[in-house]
Formats: sequence, structure tokens, C-alpha cells
Amino acid sequence: MEHIPYETYVQSADYVRAQLDGFAPEIGIVCGSGLSSLADTLEGNVIVVKYDLISGFVRSTVEGHKGQLVFGMLAGKRVVCMQGRFHCYEGYTAQQATFPIRVLHLIGVKVLIVTNAAGGINSNYEVGDVTLIADHLSLPGIAGSNALIGPNINEFGLRFTSISDIYTPRLRRIAAKVYLTHTHLREEREFRLHEGVYGWCYGPCFESRAELRALKTLGADLAGMSTVPETVIAKHCGMEVLAMSLVTNKCVDRREPDTIESVKAEMAGQAQEVVIEEFPHHEEVLAAAAARTSDIQEFVRCIVREI
Repeated sequence: MEHIPYETYVQSADYVRAQLDGFAPEIGIVCGSGLSSLADTLEGNVIVVKYDLISGFVRSTVEGHKGQLVFGMLAGKRVVCMQGRFHCYEGYTAQQATFPIRVLHLIGVKVLIVTNAAGGINSNYEVGDVTLIADHLSLPGIAGSNALIGPNINEFGLRFTSISDIYTPRLRRIAAKVYLTHTHLREEREFRLHEGVYGWCYGPCFESRAELRALKTLGADLAGMSTVPETVIAKHCGMEVLAMSLVTNKCVDRREPDTIESVKAEMAGQAQEVVIEEFPHHEEVLAAAAARTSDIQEFVRCIVREI
């Protein structure tokens, strides 16, 4: 694993800052799959900086991820939106995938809002619901894919970082209050908000039935392929973090009937139960995100106003 030195982050941050004409963002927003249109609602003197022009930024290869930083005003606050994120499954190290988060920190971002599309493991979750992430289960991190592996960069944070409060309670309370006080979202738009545990899986394939059952047993309510490396780095840098998942598909974790017993019953002329299951695909993810885009924009905008 190639170590990225502090000077590389500083060089990238200096380049980005030079494009901003004095604009200093205080809130960073990472836009997940199909959710990048939030950046299109920014107001004021909007500035766009392409990832291709920033040293250290790799290329986003996933549909729905444009690959640019968008700076502007949202609900009276100075924000920067990442239209496109990087994933480890694209072949990048955790350090490469999280490089932009440290750059955002260096240009002044104090609060990071992270959105993603995720599969619902919790049977109470429906497609279109949103879940505030209260904690995460990082099996790749436990197994050795942690964005903080390697020489510690003291300028960013401590060698051993506590992540017990990685998802800032203050911000989650703001989000909960916004949800509870905006009856339009709850009643007219049928916007449902939960709080749960996000299970980070490396990807890019969607999880197997057995993997999903294991995640459920371990306490995960959601399964997704991003967010955790970014939030770990943000916490290491001292940022406050709010993360939320849009449930874009319901996970299929039902154990299949025993094949031998099924064939035996079929040979005996016994009726077979037919269960129709829908397996996840990326087009479904983008469609579900598109259906909730305006609601999530309103929700995030109201949260930003209260921060």
C-alpha cells in the first residue's frame, strides 16, 4: 500500500482554494448514487471544480457519479457538494477513495453530511425510506481494509481514533427534529425516517443470502458499499458527521428450500410453493433515488439550515 504524504493533500487543497475566490465552505456533502442533483440546487456564485484537475483525486467510474466539486450556498450556509465519490471496489485503496475528505477538511469544512443508496436488511424498511446512520458494522475494516492503516498523519489526527461517536449525536438530533416538525414530508410525501446500523460491504457484487443473514445477526439494518471509509477519515480529522441512507432495494436473505427435498417432493407429485423474489440491480437503485430526489433535497436543506 502506497502511503500518501501530508504534502500531497496540502497541494490539492491549495489548488482547490485558488479556484474559490475567497469562498470558504463550512459544510461538505457527499452525494450518493442518484442523489447528485442536490448540488444543482446550490445558489449564489456557484463554482465547479472537476476532479480531473485536482491532483490526488482518482476517477469515479460509477453511473450517477459526475466527478466534480460544486461550491455554493444552501439554506444560507456555505457548502461544497461532492458529485461523485470513490469506492474501494473500483480498484482504489481506502486511502485513495477517501482522499477528497481530507482535502475538504483542509479547505475549511467542519461538518460532513454523507448520503448513500443502500439495501434494506431490516424487514421494517421499505424502498424509499431514509435511515439515519447511528453506527456501522465494518467487516472489511475489521479484516484489515481501514482507511487509517499506514503511517499516521499527525496533522490530521491521532494514531488511535475512537469512533464510538463517529455519527455525531447533535446532528442526528437536528435531523430528527426536522423530520418530526415537517408534516409535509411525513404526511403528504409519505417520507419515512428510521435510525439504524449500516453494514459496509466491499462490493461490487450485491451480497449473498448467507452474507445478508450474517449481517442481520450481527445487528446491521442496511447493506452498502461506501460511506464508512469516508466517515472514519472525517472523524480522524475532527469533523462532525451526519450520514444517511436511502433504501433503494429490499435485501433478499430468505434461505432457499433444500434442493434435494424439493426434487424428492416433485418426483412424488407434491405441489411446490412458488416464491417470486426480486434481486437488486443498479438501475433499480438509480430509479429509487430519482423517485425520492426532491424529498431528500428538502430534508437535507432543512438540516443544513439548522446546523
